[in-house]
Amino acid sequence: MNDLSDKHLTPLSELGEFGLINKLTQNIKYINKTTIKGVGDDAAVIDITDKKILISTDLLVEGIHFDLIYTPLKHLGYKAAIANFSDIIAMNGNPTHLTIGIALSAKFSVEACVELFEGLKLACKKYNVDIIGGDTTSSKKGLFISITVIGEAKEKDIVYRNTAQEGDLICVTGDLGAAYVGLLLLEREKKAFLIHPNEQPDLQGNEYIISRQLKPEARLDIIRLLKDYHIKPTAMIDISDGLASELIHICTNSNKGCKIYEEKIPIDPTTVMAIEEFNISPIIAALHGGEDYELLFTIKQSDYNKIKDIPGISIIGHITEAAEGINLITNNGSMQPITAQGWNSFRK
Repeated sequence: MNDLSDKHLTPLSELGEFGLINKLTQNIKYINKTTIKGVGDDAAVIDITDKKILISTDLLVEGIHFDLIYTPLKHLGYKAAIANFSDIIAMNGNPTHLTIGIALSAKFSVEACVELFEGLKLACKKYNVDIIGGDTTSSKKGLFISITVIGEAKEKDIVYRNTAQEGDLICVTGDLGAAYVGLLLLEREKKAFLIHPNEQPDLQGNEYIISRQLKPEARLDIIRLLKDYHIKPTAMIDISDGLASELIHICTNSNKGCKIYEEKIPIDPTTVMAIEEFNISPIIAALHGGEDYELLFTIKQSDYNKIKDIPGISIIGHITEAAEGINLITNNGSMQPITAQGWNSFRK
């Protein structure tokens, strides 16, 4: 929490729970017409329109999902919101409302909470999402963040992960693996800092990779672009746990197989250069790294001419019958079964 180290810090006990809530929410302004009542009552009130309501919840735990040695609290608040927005967007929906619960230990100050909320509010402002409620409490150790995001979509627009069809083309947005390499770089510098606390981190030239880890974006722009081109994905999921895991989710839930091609998977050149020092193949980072928050989706072959020239979307393979398995065709032409080795919070 060194971003607050030069300031006078106010103990949480000075404000108490309700005083802290008032301070964190005092300047919240509502954007969406569906918000009837937000913060300040026993429950929020949302006007349900003719659209379907989408709901997703995410839990972030200090030491498991984030490390405050290299994660500024403002970035953490922003990223926590983005991770939840991405789940709604992956359903081809639009995030509209958010509630947040936080548990904090005595090491945190009022200013630290404000910094966390500044990042959260910044993300909500950018994506036109209203913060409509939440809760705070104390914890024996560290920081816990629970976010529930509510979104909306017309029933005909909702896309599930279990509806891919044989012959569909497999697409991904953006580039993959950068967030994982950003994490590797931050962990490297953390180790150096613990040995030599007075030395500055060596991150020059890796700004893009670090930003992909600390300040990702959700791809709301892509689902709007697809609508502009009159393309509805046949199945979709966001890439939070690595391309391999998400492919397995779509194929398993749809009772299908797939073939993807190594040469087609988009990886930024800076990711390729930065990962060399870790003796890890870039394709491993793309398949198993996670936290890219890009979209993985399938489309009908008849939509190929519509999508082939859209910037920022790569066609990486196709859906097959289930009996063919879930496979990667490597650059040397061999076929390798894809297994899930991405993020698992329960793995030792």
